[in-house]
Amino acid sequence: MIVTLTPNPSLDRALELDRLVVGEVNRADRAHVHPGGKGINVSRVLVGHGVDSLAVLPTGGPDGRRLVELLDEHGVPAVAVPVHGDTRTNLTLVERGGATTKVNAPGPKLTPDEVDALLAAVEQQLATRPRALVGAGSLPLGAAETFFVRLAGLAARYAVPFALDTSGLPLARAIRSGGLTLVKPNDEELAELVGRDLVTVGDVVDASHEVLDAGNRAVLVSLGAHGAMLVVAEGVWWAGGPPIVPLSTVGAGDSTLAGFLAAEGRAGERLRTAVAFGRAAVLLPGTAVPRPTDIDLGAVQVVENPDPRLALKEL
Repeated sequence: MIVTLTPNPSLDRALELDRLVVGEVNRADRAHVHPGGKGINVSRVLVGHGVDSLAVLPTGGPDGRRLVELLDEHGVPAVAVPVHGDTRTNLTLVERGGATTKVNAPGPKLTPDEVDALLAAVEQQLATRPRALVGAGSLPLGAAETFFVRLAGLAARYAVPFALDTSGLPLARAIRSGGLTLVKPNDEELAELVGRDLVTVGDVVDASHEVLDAGNRAVLVSLGAHGAMLVVAEGVWWAGGPPIVPLSTVGAGDSTLAGFLAAEGRAGERLRTAVAFGRAAVLLPGTAVPRPTDIDLGAVQVVENPDPRLALKEL
């Protein structure tokens, strides 16, 4: 069992249209509604690939109830922690050429008691000794920037591996506190974390080692169209494939993380699976997640210890 926590979930509505014209009336060709939030996406992907996963999330209002219903329809068991505020709705506009515009609502403000209840719900699951815990996504209003530090402490108390996918100050605080089994930034988030541009493979490796030096075990960096890199103390791997035309990039990083968690074997093969999952996700509409039949491992190349002088855009 892999437990995920999405502290600021959403009901995701995606509209497909030929071209978005700002300031004009736009008409969509198709509409999709999915349960949203990074941790929820990870659980959806895992369950779709036969890996047991349970989603912990705060819910409030009609959209919160609809979110739980949708998770049930997708076969994802959930622990819904009731909150007074309404669960947010996010909107994604997907143009036919692949350009994606996402508008995320702020979500409800949690009270200190609601934050504690959310962490208590996670701890109850940790007591069952799951295979891993994933904390993912933005923090809701009312949750302190040390929220993921507290979550990492709970995981350590029960000796459960902890993977974190967030950004900004909450990510920085959690990394500085150490003890993270896996950190999953994209290249822009990693650049923000270390305070400098990342242009080459060597730049990404050096930045990742700063994360490791803080007492964390592995860094999985999404590079968008240029694949992904895995950096641990023992080595570096890059994986990627031929160019593809994306239908929607929303949730691709979540699928990448799910693929890595679902895979077994050596580091390079786990990275191959992660990238195959991410590539499959961008070929699907809205926030739809890939199924086993969507995965093409053969299209993904893995390189151990890639040339640090290579520019990322050349990968």
